[in-house]
Amino acid sequence: MQVTITIEKKPGVLDPEAQAVKQALSSLGFDDLQNVTMGKQITVSIDTNDQDRARYRAAKMCKSLLANTVIETYTIEIHGSS
Repeated sequence: MQVTITIEKKPGVLDPEAQAVKQALSSLGFDDLQNVTMGKQITVSIDTNDQDRARYRAAKMCKSLLANTVIETYTIEIHGSS
């Protein structure tokens, strides 16, 4: 199964990188921006045909390594067989 994991900062957590991008975009004339957020997207292929197992394994990856659950949230999308 192909799994896409999207990781983003929790609301209220400072994101200096996103603020720098917002400033740079504003200096390029994109001054109508209200907010910029940044995150990361990770795609993995898991050797299973069981969606529940794929979701469980992906969540375990997030909790173990991929996401800092103190300041980040993650969502998991299952896309079918690999």
